[in-house]
Amino acid sequence: MTAATATGAPPASCLAVGGIALDRLAERVGSTPFFAYDRAAVDARVNLLRSTLPAEIELGYAVKANPMPALVQHLSGRVDSLDVASAGELRVALDTPLAPERISFAGPGKTPGELAQAVAAGATIELESSTEAGRVVAIGERLGIRPRVAIRVNPDFQVKGSGMRMGGGPQQFGVDAELVPALLDSLATADVELAGFHVFAGSQNLDAEILCEAQERTVELMMRLAERASEPPSYLNVGGGFGIPYFERDRPLDLAPIGANLERLLAEAIRPRLPGASVVVELGRYLVGEAGVYVTRVVDRKRSRGKTFLVVDGGLHHQLAASGNLGQVIRRNYPVAIGNRFDEAPAEEVSVVGCLCTPLDLLADGVELPRAEIGDLVVVFQAGAYGLTASPTAFLGHPQPAEALV
Repeated sequence: MTAATATGAPPASCLAVGGIALDRLAERVGSTPFFAYDRAAVDARVNLLRSTLPAEIELGYAVKANPMPALVQHLSGRVDSLDVASAGELRVALDTPLAPERISFAGPGKTPGELAQAVAAGATIELESSTEAGRVVAIGERLGIRPRVAIRVNPDFQVKGSGMRMGGGPQQFGVDAELVPALLDSLATADVELAGFHVFAGSQNLDAEILCEAQERTVELMMRLAERASEPPSYLNVGGGFGIPYFERDRPLDLAPIGANLERLLAEAIRPRLPGASVVVELGRYLVGEAGVYVTRVVDRKRSRGKTFLVVDGGLHHQLAASGNLGQVIRRNYPVAIGNRFDEAPAEEVSVVGCLCTPLDLLADGVELPRAEIGDLVVVFQAGAYGLTASPTAFLGHPQPAEALV
């Protein structure tokens, strides 16, 4: 995101998204609120990963982070695979030029109908339980198709420092590591193509040292399980979990040690044993989170007992995480700006509140911003991942916001 002055605009500078001044972009979209995603920023993030991680590492995009069809289409030409978590996301992925075998379907609770769609499409199904495995085998027999599967493993370790732990201990995700050998034995006699394993232990981690340790333990676990497989695995998804900075004290993730660690693991652990296996790092938030903004317009400005409120036409029903996810114990502000006064100095302390009838509808609390008037554009940054589709859009019946890829 850069500051720019729109043609015909007053001297006050305007944030630009994708090279388009925000006030002009708002006119182009036609209404507020809206989300805008900068394709150049997405490309820059992919290029950074390609230049830092080993060349052998394949990049996967976790569609759940942002399933906007245009964005998924754009990323399909820049990553090596797509991971989906529903039949709806599967349809979006199948509309891209990527081959179906480059699409993986993960997540607990896949219905028999969803599994049948994935088998028929030729996608890789990441098995989350022995029940799911049995269903996939039966579907393959019914359809006369040999399913391609991988086992999602719930590891016997936890990743510290992750925003959300999704591995270690009791989990609804994956097959417990100690139960995988028995599942491998049952699959060895079934008519399926067992591609390999997927381990994803946690998300939103900003500590490179912790991520390196997690990758090392993940590879160690995969090598142990590979010895129990009837055929050498061709697919090793080591997960992701790379975080982005959301709050003032957050520091960007240092990719360099992660790249060096993966290079070492490839050379010392993976290639000597599984020279033909594809090694995938699967990322969602890290690819798109910082490329997106949420834009909402000030509809009222009011003072209440010494406090100034900017009331906007958006809110937590579109950008839940920025509001504090319906009540965090310690609430922190996402970065915000007055987009059409981007270079003006802060002039007052305000709280930005949405249009919903709840005190939880708070996009920014006690932030220093330039003085904003009715009609000005408030921008919430870091909105490219887990924004619109991770928010309660039906709450109070307000219209859906637009999305634009620019």
